[in-house]
Amino acid sequence: MRVRKAVIPAAGLGTRMLPVTKSIPKEMLPIVDKPALSYIVEEAVAAGIEDILIITNRSKSAMDDYFDYSPEIEENLLRTGKSDMRDRVRAPADLANIFYIRQKETKGLGHAVLRAKSFVGDEPFAVLLGDDIMVSDIPVTKQLIDAAEKYGASALGVEMVSPEAISRYGSLEVTEIEEKIFKVTDMIEKPSPQEVMSYYAIMGRYVLTPEIFPILEKTQAGYGGEIQLTDGLKSLCKTADMIAVDFDGKRYDTGNLAGYLEATIEFALREPSVNEWLKSFILDKAKLF
Repeated sequence: MRVRKAVIPAAGLGTRMLPVTKSIPKEMLPIVDKPALSYIVEEAVAAGIEDILIITNRSKSAMDDYFDYSPEIEENLLRTGKSDMRDRVRAPADLANIFYIRQKETKGLGHAVLRAKSFVGDEPFAVLLGDDIMVSDIPVTKQLIDAAEKYGASALGVEMVSPEAISRYGSLEVTEIEEKIFKVTDMIEKPSPQEVMSYYAIMGRYVLTPEIFPILEKTQAGYGGEIQLTDGLKSLCKTADMIAVDFDGKRYDTGNLAGYLEATIEFALREPSVNEWLKSFILDKAKLF
């Protein structure tokens, strides 16, 4: 079960980050000196992924441009003796084989993943959501791939969340197989308190088999009037093996303002060129509010 392809759904409207996402894709908002999407592509590559399909929409051509060469900028940098910066500017275009397809209608995550059917073919594939950045010693996607290969199953990245938070996620019915790995037998998207199956929630990383596609083709619109990936996975786990991996790592939900600011500040604090200045700036400014 070798996983060499990944799908990044990035066609959402970014409503949690309006008004800036009216003109700038949320996936392209900068986290220090790179767009959020770049960190996600880098994770996939570090996990051994060779081919990446990004699901876009008609307003997100900036993503195509970022993962392409920019001859004018590169030539200017070389001419002015900034070869190191030129290499950094060029690097995203050489990360992997990156392809694009549009989700022509905003019909949910399940519909977006279904758009990848012809790209995936008959291979297992990873799915990385376009606004979840993960920081870990071993890439979270690699943790899922290793578990999926070990058990010959689809794998979902999960974390335990609070009772107050579970209604924002998909809740799973699970049975422990080994430490931090569980068999999945049922799930529900954005449950009410009475519907919660466990406080293990899906967190933006998946390794799936192509068996999901015929299921998604038959899946009716669910929560929010959209085709939910969770509804498709609910059907899949009844007929095929599926596991949940309580991954090691830190997740940043950059699709909302608090998560975006958290990621920006923490990543900036890891940047040696601004670390000391930023620490002093935050301490000084915090006294004024």
